[in-house]
Amino acid sequence: MKHGSETTRVTIRDVAAQTGLSIATVSRVLNGRANVAPQTRDRVLQAMGGLGQRGPRRRGAGVPKADSGVYVRCPYVLTDYFGLIVSAITEALDVHGMHAVVDAGESAWRRTGVLPTLAAWPQVTGAILILPPEPEEELERLRDHGFPFVVVDPRTAPPRNIAAVSAANFAGARRLMAHLVELGHRRVGVLGGPMDWMAMSDRLAGYTAPLVGVGVYPAPELVRTVSDPTVEAGRAAAAELLDRPDRPTALVAFNDKMAVGALQAAAERGIRVPHDLSVAGFDDIDVSRATHPALTTVRQPLGEMGRMAVSLLSRMLTGHELDALHVELATDLVVRGSTGPAPAAV
Repeated sequence: MKHGSETTRVTIRDVAAQTGLSIATVSRVLNGRANVAPQTRDRVLQAMGGLGQRGPRRRGAGVPKADSGVYVRCPYVLTDYFGLIVSAITEALDVHGMHAVVDAGESAWRRTGVLPTLAAWPQVTGAILILPPEPEEELERLRDHGFPFVVVDPRTAPPRNIAAVSAANFAGARRLMAHLVELGHRRVGVLGGPMDWMAMSDRLAGYTAPLVGVGVYPAPELVRTVSDPTVEAGRAAAAELLDRPDRPTALVAFNDKMAVGALQAAAERGIRVPHDLSVAGFDDIDVSRATHPALTTVRQPLGEMGRMAVSLLSRMLTGHELDALHVELATDLVVRGSTGPAPAAV
């Protein structure tokens, strides 16, 4: 056992012996299982703190060791959106001499009690949390434990003193809508994602600004939101708007997948893109270049978001102060064949 401020490696067996609980129960706590009583969870965490520490707990003092593990949590399927972020994170960690402990997919989503236990994990020195579903209070508790972490693509506005990396959603959406307004579009439908996501509220505000600038005010009947922004959800939402007698001349989608669904809905109705209808997405993932016509979209710097998160975490681990805790990376408008001049009549 090392003394001073360093920690020992605590095994599940050690904690079970200390608490008198079974190894299975301790394992459930460490894996964030829901079927554990709160007092049992606290008992395990307190035991881990006592076994694993001598003196005050300190993380991030000095250069991270070559075998330092960083917990990377992405409680979503690693598609071409989340997969690009996670890949960039793991590659950047390797450059910094650290390795990733990746927890991703539906199983990660079900582990709702992971964050409160992270500060007691001796095998990781920090964490990168991608679009975390946990409430703000849980993130603040983790911060209060002195555990270094960075949030990527935060679901809600991050607390002032929590490090976060996001894309410029408002600016990207505003540039996209300005492009459509310049093409003469005034009646624009929105195929939105979850309304409780910061990205959605920022993009909706960005879409609204250029229209208001030409005297067109928000039309709630032209906005559809979904909880899971997939191709099928985009197709269904677009179908509702395109079946209206006063259908929109353009559709902007929360992401490229929903935009692909909008293209499908238009094709099923014999509506030509972009002659009769303009369609635009967001993200600029591979599918945006595989459609016919190719999608106009907003490019998010997904890889750079992951790399920036690693850079911020590395500075935290080496004891450097961060002048900017909230980093917003620029987005770019990519104009392709799916947008064109508004039709004279629909």
